[in-house]
Amino acid sequence: MRRSHEPIAWSLFGAGGMLLAFFGPGLVLTTALLPWLAAGDPQAAHAAIGALLAHPLGKVLVLACIALPLFHTLHRIYHGLHDLHLQAPRLPMQLLCYGGATLLSAISAWWLLLV
Repeated sequence: MRRSHEPIAWSLFGAGGMLLAFFGPGLVLTTALLPWLAAGDPQAAHAAIGALLAHPLGKVLVLACIALPLFHTLHRIYHGLHDLHLQAPRLPMQLLCYGGATLLSAISAWWLLLV
């Protein structure tokens, strides 16, 4: 019997969906809206977000908030295209979707290491 990549893909899909559902709105609120509204000074808000990105745990949190929703979204796109009976070969579609999520996550991790 051939081994499948599906358990890994579904675990990343589930983690990304959970992260989007539970933490996504709060993350947008706390990083995009509240610092600008509470501080009144855009430079103070920029400094607060910079402090989050300066800490290694903050970098891991931001990377998780970028990478897991990427896997969630591209897994959903892959299965949506399959449900639409797109007649593309399976391997190139998997490489495009899962490889794209991996590549974008790696670029995000590389960028976060430079910040």
